[in-house]
Amino acid sequence: MSDGNGQKPQIQEGVSEDMELPEEDGFDLGRLRLSQDFHNLAGVKKALMTIPVRRPDRQDFVRVRSGEGWYLETVVLEDSVDRETYLVDPLLRSELVGEVIPKVLYTTINRQGILFLWPIRLPGEDGRLNDWSKSALEAAEMAKTRWIRLIANRALGAYDVYNPVGNLPEPEWPGVSFQEVIRIAFRDKLISRMDHPVLRRLRGAT
Repeated sequence: MSDGNGQKPQIQEGVSEDMELPEEDGFDLGRLRLSQDFHNLAGVKKALMTIPVRRPDRQDFVRVRSGEGWYLETVVLEDSVDRETYLVDPLLRSELVGEVIPKVLYTTINRQGILFLWPIRLPGEDGRLNDWSKSALEAAEMAKTRWIRLIANRALGAYDVYNPVGNLPEPEWPGVSFQEVIRIAFRDKLISRMDHPVLRRLRGAT
């Protein structure tokens, strides 16, 4: 049988010409919807393009990745105007005393699989640390072995930690190195020169 142009239509492999295929709705949502394992079947892996630097959301259960190689004690500059955290090159630290803050950056993940860096303040030269930072550091240690929720208690002046009522599965960490995590998180947020736009604004330069 021809298609009207003298050409024989192609038959799907494994289907004979005289076999009657069931009529199906081409717009059936059940057939069009992606299966749960689509990315595995297609050999596709989601690229990690953005890693926020922030505290855990109060409604999130989070885990902190354990191990010496998954956190960084450093100094950062927090810009209150654009609400961004910047990594500061060590050569500039002495020039920015009073602007930079010592913090530890923990590799953290929530139940939705969103990876982020959790910054927590470290003691300064005087060794002092407020209760907010103390309780956050304690919570981060807890989160290395179990899921937690972190909620600010204004009356207490510290964080409360809540545990899940059920047994949540272990997190699935992305297959990237910690150096790559830092590189992605601070890709355009590294202050390595004194004429950086953020520093110029802080100095009132035009």
